[in-house]
Amino acid sequence: MEIIPAIDLIDGKCVRLTEGDFTQKTIYNESPLEVAKQFEAAGINRLHLVDLDGAKAGKVQNWKVLESITRGTSLVVDFGGGIKTVEEVQKVFDLGARYATVGSIAVKNESTLLEWFEKYGAEKFLVGADVKDEKLAIGGWLETTGIDIIDFISKYMGYGIRQLFCTDVRKDGKLEGPSLDLYRKIIHHFPQLHFIASGGVSSMDDLYSLKDIGCKGVIVGKAIYENRITLGELTAMK
Repeated sequence: MEIIPAIDLIDGKCVRLTEGDFTQKTIYNESPLEVAKQFEAAGINRLHLVDLDGAKAGKVQNWKVLESITRGTSLVVDFGGGIKTVEEVQKVFDLGARYATVGSIAVKNESTLLEWFEKYGAEKFLVGADVKDEKLAIGGWLETTGIDIIDFISKYMGYGIRQLFCTDVRKDGKLEGPSLDLYRKIIHHFPQLHFIASGGVSSMDDLYSLKDIGCKGVIVGKAIYENRITLGELTAMK
């Protein structure tokens, strides 16, 4: 199971939200590059970089941070948050991200996303499915839809996606443990999917539980920043 630390960005700073609420924001570091270098030094290979400003505004905001991390580290970066145009997708790749992370557009503008898949290959995209009560939430988690997560994944696997992460918004940032039952259900339905868990991880025990149920990767954020999980422990788990 691949450990993927998350850096969430607001105003160019490393932050975390609770339950996706922009009013419940904690700033952990003024320099995301410094944080990324710490992950790299610990033997981490991959980084989940999220432009929360972009997700809220519907237009990517934190280009400079992406460029600084891809130039300043060798981490495999997936980057998303507000990507809406093919020009932005191209810029994501031009600035060194390995994957473009997409969420809301997969729900709101499927035809555009399929054009991107055709141009770049579906394997260049990491689809993010944020859910509340197994229904998709979009727009920086500010809007809940009536779309069932299983139906959503089934459709996009048909379009050729290879990896997907799912975040239970009610768990995210609360350090209450991940949504194991939901993830078991997804893995049961789609055993061939490179499934990445996200949200709620609070301890190494949570990571081992996710590994045991068959997750291929896990995104970890607040637990690292709150010192519930140390980088040394993550290195030892690899």
